[in-house]
Amino acid sequence: MDTMRHVLGGFAPVREHGKATTLKIKNHQALACMVAGAGNRDDIDILIAAMNVAEALAIVAALGHEYRSEITAAQNAIFSMGQRGVQKGRFLFTGPELTALNLGMEVHDAQLDVCTVGQLEKALDFVAREIRAKRARAIA
Repeated sequence: MDTMRHVLGGFAPVREHGKATTLKIKNHQALACMVAGAGNRDDIDILIAAMNVAEALAIVAALGHEYRSEITAAQNAIFSMGQRGVQKGRFLFTGPELTALNLGMEVHDAQLDVCTVGQLEKALDFVAREIRAKRARAIA
């Protein structure tokens, strides 16, 4: 392994690797499926992961920290929709929930535009630690 390349790669913006675009497409496709009423568990998991990473980037990299309340509102919207969906058997957002999630996705898109590979790796590690420590809410 080339240690210097790995270290320097951590300073590279995610947008330069093309992975940010792929990730944004995946996130927005999941949201579009949910809006169309065709969303499934995979789509919900993608949205949960996106908002968890958005929160982690705000915490560990201070990217979008001024939008923490908007990110939290998006997470709460997913949680409420999920709870309701478990009871009713159909997963649909209400208007205010969808508005909150759209804003959360805008914040996350902006974060992906400016974050480095290293910051994203730290955010993913943070999310994994929180899940392992059972500090994440479960929908069901």
